[in-house]
Amino acid sequence: MRILLTNDDGVRAEGMSVLRRIAAKLSDDVWVCAPETEQSAASRGVSLHNPVRLKKLEDRVFCVSGTPTDSVIVGLKDLLKDHAPDLILSGVNRGQNLAEDVTFSGTIAGALQGMQMGIPSIALSLARGFQGAGSLPWETAEQHGPKIIKDLLSKGWPANVILSVNFPDAAPDAVKGVQITRQGHRDFQMTGVEKRDYPRGGHYFWLTYGAKKSNPPVGTDLRAIYDGYISVTPLYTDLTHEDTLRALE
Repeated sequence: MRILLTNDDGVRAEGMSVLRRIAAKLSDDVWVCAPETEQSAASRGVSLHNPVRLKKLEDRVFCVSGTPTDSVIVGLKDLLKDHAPDLILSGVNRGQNLAEDVTFSGTIAGALQGMQMGIPSIALSLARGFQGAGSLPWETAEQHGPKIIKDLLSKGWPANVILSVNFPDAAPDAVKGVQITRQGHRDFQMTGVEKRDYPRGGHYFWLTYGAKKSNPPVGTDLRAIYDGYISVTPLYTDLTHEDTLRALE
């Protein structure tokens, strides 16, 4: 099985090292094509107005001067054009991709681009800030990731769907299990802005993003992570709201 890896934290991120070790337990034919620098919250951005440069870092490891979507496109259209991968893994993201996050996540975007180009794709993220302070338990994703991916591959999923896997920020033996979940919705605004004075006059802004808990219902990705479970959520790109569609008709 040939696997292509990407992410949005950058090719040198800790999560990519973890993902490479996860993939190595699944296959000996693993390729990496990821952004050279961090592209968090890049969503499905494509570099249509700038050239994208490809750089080889080591055998089967490459980076691009662009977004996660750019990375997948270059990986499939150039690096692996003669032998497409059987699977794309995007991550492991430093932080959760839950609820509304999925619409601007570069990690999710990498998987969506793979799906759009006909390759089964899984996004993997490690939550932070919920189970306690301290360093992220990367070993949780590394220990549980291979089995989850194998189980999902054995089951299969529709061609127009990606799977978003979120690991709780808990030690490997503290994980309570796996839940298949739907996308949740928070009951507060996560985004904010800090307005500051520019030394030479005028103002500038820092955009902020919180991580506090909401009170989501059982069965959502949010609740699963809050409760210490691994969340697996099937996602797809059809954003049509059927009830409104029928009402407008």
